[in-house]
Amino acid sequence: MSETVFFFNQLAEYFFVIILPIVVFYILYLIITKSFREIGFSTLEAIVIVFLSFLLGSGIIDSSVGISFSNIPLFTYHTYWMVGINVGGAIIPILLSLYLCVKNRLAPLQVFLGIGIISIVTFFVTSPDPEKGIVSPFPWWLLPILTASLVSLFFSWNLKKKAAPLAYTIGTLGVLIGADCFHLIGLLQNEINTPRNAVIGGASVFDMVFITGILAVFLDGFLVVQQKRNKKNTESHSQV
Repeated sequence: MSETVFFFNQLAEYFFVIILPIVVFYILYLIITKSFREIGFSTLEAIVIVFLSFLLGSGIIDSSVGISFSNIPLFTYHTYWMVGINVGGAIIPILLSLYLCVKNRLAPLQVFLGIGIISIVTFFVTSPDPEKGIVSPFPWWLLPILTASLVSLFFSWNLKKKAAPLAYTIGTLGVLIGADCFHLIGLLQNEINTPRNAVIGGASVFDMVFITGILAVFLDGFLVVQQKRNKKNTESHSQV
């Protein structure tokens, strides 16, 4: 009996240590590659973009060469706060958003309105924390993702192929403005005793800016598929 219990304990340990991380990693891989395919990139391009974002944003290169590639300094505030922007968590998503706007000829009015809506939603679900930066508790950080997806589908109702790039653009830039920019002044007003960095997109690929764009596109794709299925079922029932 004890040997059986020991066997199942070992099996559970192997599952949580080996199998579970592999399953989680595979699910993340599917979500990321599907999202990037929705906005016009191949699977290989998606992997390269995410890898470069992580590599250039995590600080791995910085420690190797002794030069800061991940966080680009912008300005200092009261000598204690050093404000910067992260390459992987902010600059690359910004460049991708601009590229998608030009490539897909997104309507400027829709882009600006969408960014404004997401910025407002993001501002109210985030708050400045002098220890952690700009934070948003679960499940409130899901609201900008859901809003970006719904807004993009509404604006692209008659042209669904533009919904995904619009969702990525307004989700990414809306969170960047609503969280990092709108709360920056509030963050810098906190009194601290030691110098500290305030980095826009500082969590690299794990930052809310990076995650929102990808998950908004993924949700867009899911909702569009569901809509097509419902339409197909309705047509089949009408024919019967």
